[in-house]
Amino acid sequence: MTSTQGLQSITLTINGQPRQVSIPANRTLVDMLRYDLGLTGTKEACSVGVCGACTVLIDGQMAAACITLAIQSNGASVATIEGIAADDRLHPLQESFISNGGFQCGICTPGQIVAAKALLDSNPSPSEDEIREWMVGNLCRCTGYYQIIDSIVKAISPSAD
Repeated sequence: MTSTQGLQSITLTINGQPRQVSIPANRTLVDMLRYDLGLTGTKEACSVGVCGACTVLIDGQMAAACITLAIQSNGASVATIEGIAADDRLHPLQESFISNGGFQCGICTPGQIVAAKALLDSNPSPSEDEIREWMVGNLCRCTGYYQIIDSIVKAISPSAD
């Protein structure tokens, strides 16, 4: 990390791509992603780290990008909703959220999907109770959660009813 004229230069990997970014020291990760890098999939809703809309993965661990300073990601690997898909195909979680009505307004959806991916990366076959417990930090005003949990269950086992 270097400093020039009040900016900090950081090097990190975002969605598998090495990046170097010069930012003010007080820039949040969500603002860097959205405004400096044009990655607008990550949403900011509460700005205090309690709703989960801005969830990203930093070195595979969930983080609230609205309360994480961008400079804290120096040297790290950051995964956003834009990096979830592979080979120009939607991730099975994304497909399932679409097929099963796991979203309405879409503000919380990127954070919901990134959080669900973190769960499935650590536990490929969670029970419905484990899914509910894991997703408790991701709030939604629209769906009532049933469709979100159902979307995750069906992404794991598409024939689940």
